[in-house]
Amino acid sequence: MSTGKRNSKQGISTRAIHLGYDPATEQGALTPPIYQTSTYAFETVEQGAEYFAGTKPGYVYGRTRNPTQALLEQRVADLEGAEAGLALASGMAAISATFWTILKAGDRVLVDKIVYGNSFTFFSKGLTRFGVETEFVDLSDPEALEKAAARPFNAVFFETPANPNLRVIDIAMVSAMARKAGAVTVVDNTFATPVLQRPLEHGADLVIHSATKYLGGHGDLLAGIVAGSEQQVKDIRMNGLRYLTGGTLSPLTAFLVLRGLKTLELRVMHHSKSAAAIVDFLGRQSEISNISYPALASNPAREIYQRQMTAGGGLICFELDGGITRGRTFMNALDLITRAVSLGDAETLIQHPASMTHASYGAEERAKHGISDGLIRMSVGLENTEDLLDDLEQALRRL
Repeated sequence: MSTGKRNSKQGISTRAIHLGYDPATEQGALTPPIYQTSTYAFETVEQGAEYFAGTKPGYVYGRTRNPTQALLEQRVADLEGAEAGLALASGMAAISATFWTILKAGDRVLVDKIVYGNSFTFFSKGLTRFGVETEFVDLSDPEALEKAAARPFNAVFFETPANPNLRVIDIAMVSAMARKAGAVTVVDNTFATPVLQRPLEHGADLVIHSATKYLGGHGDLLAGIVAGSEQQVKDIRMNGLRYLTGGTLSPLTAFLVLRGLKTLELRVMHHSKSAAAIVDFLGRQSEISNISYPALASNPAREIYQRQMTAGGGLICFELDGGITRGRTFMNALDLITRAVSLGDAETLIQHPASMTHASYGAEERAKHGISDGLIRMSVGLENTEDLLDDLEQALRRL
């Protein structure tokens, strides 16, 4: 018998707006309140002891849990198809708290050869100081992964699409290999968001976001998210967050990310639509020598992209003939598009990875890992697409 519902499950925007909150329980306030408190009162000593022991649910101290954070965690976990979520002070806080929790001295972690610059530094220079072995592997190559997996490993980490050149990695393939080895698969889903891709559905164990980017969406906050099973997230909360990093997200920032989630689907789809139009335009320009975008028909991983993602997203990478010299001329000629790092903002941002976000890679490392000196990364914003095309066209004319 029909339930009368068009969808078996409410849509992503509906859940991002309504899940976990009833105005009737908060004096009719339509918008969830900000619980701006560092500590919590107990009705009895016995109740406090139960909260501390974890035998009963409750709030103890703001470093580990806050009602505003809890609502954000519940909503992002639901959007990702996870049992639980944890909000932290930044994307790097989410990564470090996670790996300080799941790894120990003597463990080995496999990391894709192309990741965000600070992630690269964390795995290559941070964890290794404490006896964790890191091996960078081309995880888009099944043979390279199989060779690396011949020795025991405890975790694997990658981004897809990857920062900065948007390589697409087969989540199911890597996760299956890791599961066979008894290792934990952690996927950074910042670029795609749960609107376009949900790694847990493809076998990953944990998903991470820099919520600074698309989840927040307005370029006015720093935040991170990790989501996965209830037990894994609890372990990260009570170890990686509580005393290993202390990377607590403020209640006000949690409130701002909740605000961003309400328009996430609308924004991501507009970012993707504009990016597709810009890719089409750039593909017809003689000055452009190379374009990287997940949805391109020429993408060697297109079959994987079609299986994992529902649209190409808002990031584009390209190079101009003449390399970085012409690239700088082009970037400096832009009027509307802003020269800045980060991504997922309302504003369209353009940057040079080799001298900015991935400067922590040495020149040899960049060459080895496929980050050319001439690569340009653009995060397509929410401006009218025609205005962005006009700005790109006038900058190309000035070359």
